This record gives sequence, structure tokens and C-alpha cells, in this order.
Amino acid sequence: MEPFTPRPRTGPRKKITLSAKEYTKAIVEITGTIASVRRNRLTTDDIDEEIAVNGHLSRESRAKSQEPSFLAETSFVRAPLNSRVSSVSALPPSAKGKGKQESLDHVSLEIQEALILEDMLYILMGIEGSYITYHPDYSPEDDDPLQGIRFVVSPALDSSLRDLVERILPLGTYYTAISSFVELRSHLDFGLVNHALCASIRDMLKDYQTLLSQLEHAFSTSPQFSLQKLWFYLHPTIHTLSLIYQLVLELGSADDPSADLDSSSSSSSDPDEDARNEALGLGGAKLKAMLSEMDKNGLDVAGGSGIAVKGGEVLAILYERMQNMSGDPTAKTVYGTLLRDAGAPYVAMLRMWIMSGRLVDPYEELLVKESKFINRGILEIDYTDEYWERRYTLRDGSTLSGPSKRRAGVPLPRTVGGRLPGGACVPPLLEGWKHKILLAGKYLNVIRECGIEIRRDSTHSVDENLTMDDEKFYAFIEDAYTHANRTLLELLLRDQQLMPRLASLKRYFFLSQSSFVTHMLDLAQTELRKLAKSASIVKLQSLLDLALNADPQGEDTVFKEDVKVTIATSGLYEWLLDVVNVSGVIGKEHEPETHYEEPKKDKDDKKPMNAIDAFALDYTVKFPLSLVISRKTILRYQLLFRFLFHLKHVEQSLSSMWMEQKTGPWRAVLPHHQELERWRLRVFLLRARMLSFVQQILAFATFEVLEPNWRALEGKLAKVTTVDQLLRDHVDFLDTCLKECMLTSSKLLGAYSRLIVTCSTFAAYSGSFSKSANHAVDASQTPDGDQLMAKRWVILGKFETHFNTWFESYLNRVQFYASSENVSLLPLVVRLNSVKVGI
Repeated sequence: MEPFTPRPRTGPRKKITLSAKEYTKAIVEITGTIASVRRNRLTTDDIDEEIAVNGHLSRESRAKSQEPSFLAETSFVRAPLNSRVSSVSALPPSAKGKGKQESLDHVSLEIQEALILEDMLYILMGIEGSYITYHPDYSPEDDDPLQGIRFVVSPALDSSLRDLVERILPLGTYYTAISSFVELRSHLDFGLVNHALCASIRDMLKDYQTLLSQLEHAFSTSPQFSLQKLWFYLHPTIHTLSLIYQLVLELGSADDPSADLDSSSSSSSDPDEDARNEALGLGGAKLKAMLSEMDKNGLDVAGGSGIAVKGGEVLAILYERMQNMSGDPTAKTVYGTLLRDAGAPYVAMLRMWIMSGRLVDPYEELLVKESKFINRGILEIDYTDEYWERRYTLRDGSTLSGPSKRRAGVPLPRTVGGRLPGGACVPPLLEGWKHKILLAGKYLNVIRECGIEIRRDSTHSVDENLTMDDEKFYAFIEDAYTHANRTLLELLLRDQQLMPRLASLKRYFFLSQSSFVTHMLDLAQTELRKLAKSASIVKLQSLLDLALNADPQGEDTVFKEDVKVTIATSGLYEWLLDVVNVSGVIGKEHEPETHYEEPKKDKDDKKPMNAIDAFALDYTVKFPLSLVISRKTILRYQLLFRFLFHLKHVEQSLSSMWMEQKTGPWRAVLPHHQELERWRLRVFLLRARMLSFVQQILAFATFEVLEPNWRALEGKLAKVTTVDQLLRDHVDFLDTCLKECMLTSSKLLGAYSRLIVTCSTFAAYSGSFSKSANHAVDASQTPDGDQLMAKRWVILGKFETHFNTWFESYLNRVQFYASSENVSLLPLVVRLNSVKVGI
């Protein structure tokens, strides 16, 4: 006979099977043996009394001693020692035990030990004995079953025996508590990790029950079996079961104490809310009945935070207990065994996720969660790119940039212990690997949704019995992440031609081919002068196709059919100012993504907007390239395009004005009309300064910002090693361009918008200035002379005042930002100083 110790798992268990013939024979023999035992089992006191009087057993006594049925005794399966008890459950509490009790005061010490030994065998299985009974305060209806049943010893027991008995008594409490835990936590709603944990604890209890059967056999056959020997064999087991008992208590108390209050308050909900839940499939009689049934079974599935103790939280508690008691070899062995067994289904779910991209987590135990309402079709209409960023996320809400703020979908921490509940609690062993686990599955999921079969080489074969405490498991995670990342990178860069796609975006949105823009402005001049709501998108699209077809053919022009015309609903500068004033900066990743949506204004506040101010390009791209060239990034391209396109339009208007002012009344020599000469020179000077300003801004944006940053992006993408780095580099490139083009600062943007609007308005007055010049030339030939010269000076003076004021303000702000925040603006300071002449 050996003391009970947990057996380490050395490998998979062999399955023991019987043939049909052997199985039938075994059933017959077992049934006959049980029937024989039951026929011969009598109440001890009645047998002794009848044998003392008659010297034999009567037929009535033998019939009376038989129990009604083996199947009726439901506790026999769980507690085989119950077969020694005669209808315990049928007796009143005062009469439970082995028939009539004999007071221990009148028997010898040897008899006391024999009687108490037999009682101890009952107690060790959680059964009340004759001289060791339930605690007076014990109530099966009110007491928590996870606390276990407490027992008390008869006060008449000799003190020398009492000491040993009280040392062994906790085993009964431990056993009943552990058995209740296994029964309760085996419910479906507690998840696979709890199921595996209960199975592992059940295996340990089987070893304990084997030990008890050996002790019972020794008690029945060996006259030398004593209480001291019982203590000797059970001593190591007490410590083992106490470790499991402490774990059971911690798992049972991990739920918040307010759970019952939450569940009771939720039952009296608003009728309208019940109706909405019913419509959404979240309520109804069936759900309430199920919750009620679960509550009857003692299941606190809500917990204080609405989530039961399951999944990663169970593994975290096990790991913490193992670490805290690492100096105890028995504790390390017990908790290590439980951690490996309980973690097996968790590891299996992780393996499927990082090897195939499929998330199979029916009880929400894994650290990764899926938002099933988000699909890849949302990329076509959504500006927040929810498919990539929010379809698969970590339950604890953390991101690669660090722990996030409190966000929707992340449960509150437990009030007891402070850890996140359920699957949101990442096992400590996986804390450093959680982001690679998330990304590996996301990468493979993208590949799988493209219809590409995910294959693994034979060199990637992995042992099926990996556990969380095995170094090979983390090498497997690293290998799976590397494989998924490399496969998706090859798909994007090689198969989907990402670089040519980005080059085409640069070509069309950054106006790298000026002939395309100039041709488009010439062709669509009439249509772009209309109001935005009156312009024909179909006509503009056909004119754009003509302009693109007239461009020289290149490697990136094969994607020109993906370029589409769109009309914005808001002016560029008003939109940018609204966005910047709300979020502080465009493109900041930690800002709410809703700031990328176009600001909505009341109809009364909207002014009629010309098509030239609302003209923009859109770009269509299919999955999976839409992960990189997403709606959010296309919006950034559109902002830069509208900024450059408006500059190009103003430059062309001012150039046309210069061409017009080279002939006609602008060049007429009128020596007798010196006032007109001065007025024309001032118009020439203002037009030249405006044109110089626009050209300097356009040159700075093109040659000082966009081209260098594009070359830097090409260098980064040539060395990129991860998909996430690829996405981040692309967004960083666009954000840098927006910042250096001064589109993210409200102060710079406010002054610049006033200045560029002044320039465009001045160019729009080109015809009026020409008419004024013609009228002045004609009037100079009349006897009365020119009477409207003063009015012309007033109009010109307003343009000069506005331009000079806002140019001075803009230059001062650019100089300030260049010296304090954004040194990339220093070349622009030099360029603008050349325009300052004449102020």
C-alpha cells in the first residue's frame, strides 16, 4: 500500500477495450457479486442481537436485511463505501449511522478505536458516521457546497484518539468540497478549460478513492490495522487535497460578491428593452428559462462583471498559485499537472487560430475575440477600417501601441483580485506573445478569405501534446507568426502588385504628371465652373478618362481605370478646419476614428460651392489590397489631391490672367492718363506676387515634401519584414505629408485658406479688371475723362490689403512653426521671403 501522490503525465493514456463477449461476461459477474453482497449485508447490531439469542439468522431477518434495489441507491456510483451503510438517506438525522449507537463512555479504548476507524472510512468519503457527525451548524440548503462539509467528533471519544481523528477529519471536508466543485464546474457554460480542469481533478480523486479502497480492505482483513496506520497512509494525501481545496476556494470566490444582486436586478428590466432584446434574439422566454434553470443549479454565470470564471482566468489563477508556492515540491507538482491538463483545450484553440486563421471559441475563453458583424465588405464604405482593426482584437483591449484606455467591449476587472474576467484575462505565460498570436491568426484569416489554401510544410510538423510550460510551444508560436507574416507579405507585394498600385496613387493624386492635370483643367473648364450640385459626374468622368488616356504610358498607368471622379460635400479648408479643431491633428492613431468623417452642417449654413472646389478623385481597390489602400488612407490621398489640385487651378487662372494682360488695353500707351498707368502696374504687381506665392507653395509641397517622403517610403517598403509594419509605414507616410503640407495645424490652415481664397477670387475678377481697363482707355478719349478711377482703386486696394495682411500673418506663423515645431518648413520660409517684396 502506497500513499496517494499525483501521477505526472508521461504520455497519452492507452485505451483499454473489451470484446463484446468479455464485456457481457464481466457485466454478469459484477451484477452477481453486487447482488451477493447486498443479500449478505445486515444491520450490525440486529445481527449480533439475533445471533446471541438464537444462534442463527431467521429468514425474516435475512429478507429484511436486503435493500430494495441497486439502481435506487444513486450514491453508490460516487461513493462505493455507501454499500456498507443500510439505507442512510431513509433514516431521520438523529438515527443516521449504523443502527443503534453505543456510548463510547462504557467501552474500552480498543473498541473505541475500532468503532472510530469504521466511522473514519465513511467520513473520508463525505458520509456521516455514528460517532463522527455533521457539524451542528451544517445546512445542505444554506451552506456553500464549495466550502465542504464540516464534521465533529463525539465528545466521549478518548482524547488520545481524538487528536489523530481531528488531524484526519479535514480530508472529509476537502473531498466533499472538491467533489461539489467538479460537479458544478462541469456545466457547459463554464467552458472547455473548466471541463479539462474538472477531468484532471477527477483523475486525482480516483487515486484518492483507490487509496480508500485499499484502506478499507486493510481494515476488514488486518487485525493490526490501527488509527495510527490510517494516519500514516493518509498524511501525504491531506496536503495534496488541501492544495486542491484551496484552489477550489479561490476559483469559487473569484466571482464578485455582487453577482447575485446583478442577476436579480437584471430580471426586472424595462419592457421596451425586453422587446428590443427579443427582436435581436437576446431575450425571450427561452433565455429566461435557461437562466433560471442555471440559477437553480447554483451557477453564477453572471459573476460580478457578467462573466463566469473560465478560460484564461482559470489558467492565470493556477499559474499564480504555482508560482507563489514554488518552494513546495508537492504544490508545484499538483498545480503543474492541473495547469497542463486545464490548458490543453486552450492550447488546442490557439493552435487552430495561428495555424489556420479559424477562431473556434464557443465559450469565449480565448484571449482573441471576433466581431462577427464586421466583414470585409465594410471596407468599401467605411472610413474607419473596422475589418482590420476591430474584427479580430484582444479581449483585454490592448494594442501594439500599448494598453488602451477604457473601451467598449472590454469587461471591468474583478472587484476581488483586480484581474480581468474570463477570456479577457491573458494567462501570464502568454502575456508577451499575445500580439503575435493575434496577428498570426489575422494574417492567415486574410489569406483564407482570399480563397487561398493555407498549407504547412512537413518541416513545420509539431507535437500534438504541446503545453504552456514547454519551450517548444513558444517556438511554435514564433514559427507560425513568421510563416503567416511572410505568406501575407508575398501575397500583397508580389501577387497583388502593391508597389505599382501605390505608384499609380502617387501619379494621379500627387499630380506627378502635370500634363494630366493641365489637360483635365482645360477640358473640364466649363463643367468645373458650375455649382457642385449642378456638375455632371458622368461628364467629368469621361473628361478625366480622356485626360488620362492622353498621358504617356507607364508601368503604373494600367490601373488608371480604378481612378474615379467624386464630388465632395464640403469645402476642403472648412472640412480640414472642422476636423483639426475637433481632434487637434489629422491622422493621430489614438484619436477616435469618427473624426475622419465629413463634418455635417445645417442646410442654412451651407453656401453654394463651385465644382472646382468640390472636385476630388476616388480609387477603387479590391480585397486584400484594401487593407493597405483602405478608405482611411484614400481619404488622406484625397485631402492631398484637393490641396494640390486647388493650387494648380489657381496657378492656371493667374497664368491665364497674365496671358490676357499682355495684349489689348493693358498694353496701350496713354501718356495723358498716368493714373491708369499706375493702376495697371499695381494690378500686374499683385498678380505676379500672387502667382509667385502659389508657385512657391506648389513647388514646396511637390519637391520638398511629397517626393522626399515617397522615396523614404520606397526604401522602407523594400526592407519591410511584417505586414503590420507595412500598414504603419504607409499611414505614417501620408500623415507626414499632411503635416508638412501644413494641413494639420489650425493656425497655419486658417491663414493659408484666407490667402488662397483671396488669390482665387482675384483671378476670378480677371474679366472685370479687363473691362475696367477697356472702359478707362475709352473714357480717356472723351472730354469728361475717366470718372470711375477712384472706384477701381478701392477694389484693387481691398485685394492688396487682404493679400498683404494674410500673407504677413501666414509668413509669421510659418516662421514660428519652422523654428519651434516643424523644421521641415524652413525651405518654405526662404521661398516666401522672395514673395514679400512690395509689402
